Amino acid sequence: MKQGVVIARALACDPEILLMDEPFAALDAQTRMFLQEELVRIWEKTKKTILHATHNIEEAVYLSNRIVVLSQRPSKIKKIFEVNLPRPRNRFSSDFVKLAAEIFDLLRG
Repeated sequence: MKQGVVIARALACDPEILLMDEPFAALDAQTRMFLQEELVRIWEKTKKTILHATHNIEEAVYLSNRIVVLSQRPSKIKKIFEVNLPRPRNRFSSDFVKLAAEIFDLLRG
């Protein structure tokens, strides 16, 4: 729950943008999903801009309106994906799985 406290502390300052670098990487799957849902709820309520860096493709598709895929070092933008899936997002829908697979294939490249 430390990550939840960190997010709450960051939001208490009422920033225009919230920068998050792998905030859920060290969490178990169940806690990760819970905090992802909480982050979506917070975003829906505040409409704050959130820049979320992650290596987890499913997490990116679940949370994002836009996904920027970077190349290896030196990093360059490989592709930008607009995520137009309806919310709440169904991680098992064919469109969700298809987008995640497309991103995975690009990264595997």
